[in-house]
Amino acid sequence: MIRLVLFLLAVIVLAGCGVRGDRGHVIGVQDRPTAEYADPPGMVYIPMGSFTMGPSDEDIAYTQNATSRTVSLPAFYMDETEITNNQYRQFVHWVRDSIARQMLYEWDPATFDDYILDIDDEFGNPIDNPPYYNHDARIRWDDDEVLQALIDLGLYRLDEGERFFRRREIDVDRLVYRYYTIDLREAARYTPHERRELGITRRDFITEHDTHIYPDTLVWIRDFTYAYNEPYAKMYFWHPTFDHYPVVGINWEQARAFNVWRTQYLNSYLAGRDRPFAMDFELPSEAQWEYAARGGLELSPYPWGGPYTRDEDGCFLANFKPLRGDYTATGAMYTTIAGFYPPNDYGLYDMAGNVSEWTRNAYDESFYYFGTDMSPDFQHEFDPATDHISMSRKVVRGGSWKDIGYFLQVSTRTYEYQDTAKSYIGFRSVQSYPGVSREAGRAASNVW
Repeated sequence: MIRLVLFLLAVIVLAGCGVRGDRGHVIGVQDRPTAEYADPPGMVYIPMGSFTMGPSDEDIAYTQNATSRTVSLPAFYMDETEITNNQYRQFVHWVRDSIARQMLYEWDPATFDDYILDIDDEFGNPIDNPPYYNHDARIRWDDDEVLQALIDLGLYRLDEGERFFRRREIDVDRLVYRYYTIDLREAARYTPHERRELGITRRDFITEHDTHIYPDTLVWIRDFTYAYNEPYAKMYFWHPTFDHYPVVGINWEQARAFNVWRTQYLNSYLAGRDRPFAMDFELPSEAQWEYAARGGLELSPYPWGGPYTRDEDGCFLANFKPLRGDYTATGAMYTTIAGFYPPNDYGLYDMAGNVSEWTRNAYDESFYYFGTDMSPDFQHEFDPATDHISMSRKVVRGGSWKDIGYFLQVSTRTYEYQDTAKSYIGFRSVQSYPGVSREAGRAASNVW
């Protein structure tokens, strides 16, 4: 009996020692999540590297807004094609469902369960949050009673004067996505001591945004006054034929809102599974866009290399306005399905032509002269109350279906105002890689 008691005491003591497995040494926090990072679906890994950013050919337009210099960038992911109509529609439907869910709940919480398929929020968000957060909204859209309730609540167009052929349509003006941004650059101007002395808190750098997210479908008519583009205005965004065509009619603010939603949508999924958050999705910087567009080829004017816009068989390599205006010579007249033309050496499609693409950078003609050579990035949060309208210009890259070959060159810079949508401007996203390289990250995951 005495031996048994002594044995049990020894076990208890040893177990107590095991609670402090570091033996008093600094060994880091244990049981951390795995560092393995899977490639996001539909995105291409772009390795870190340096390249010559700037003109690879004569400055035909004599814009003098760029100079050649060496720039270095860390690794990142980029969408292999521009964001398509169907991908952007997922965002639109999420906002629509969230607003409908909130309307139904506020209207009658007692009957709320009758209008949805599943009220369990797998991400742990309470039902009565505002509709702009990550809800798992499953509205019974095929239920006449639900539709009638939403019609009564005003989600659908009610006024007979607004209805066209008596169609029941969502009031797209109600599709507003609320999100928040934090101005880290402004916060970095203050040291911790200065913030404490001045009473500055995090809320001083947070801005709330309410963005109407439905595409401006009338750009097809507005951009070309004396052209018959009504079929595209009516059908381009919603008809299944155009599901895999690049989304257009999206201004810079809407493109940013999409990336905020995309980030939160993924992070909500990861949080529900106790996994670490992903890096943010963003619009690419000018440098990221040009580096990716070059595909690892130095001093080439186009993503595919050499100085020509045709391949050896005489076929055009992008969707643009060739020759003397023969739009159809490229095999398309307006936009075409994303990924129709061959990719560059990084596996990216349509980095030239089809639609031009927003970047996250503010446009300044002299940026190449004052910007750094390490991940250059020039951002400005436009304030209409204090800033000149020129400060709302954002860099656009890549050329489009209606542009001549000069704008297809990887170094050509142009701009558009951030609140302006066009029938020839779309976007794609990037995501920073969390580490030195994918190879090093996978090696570290295997070690740990």
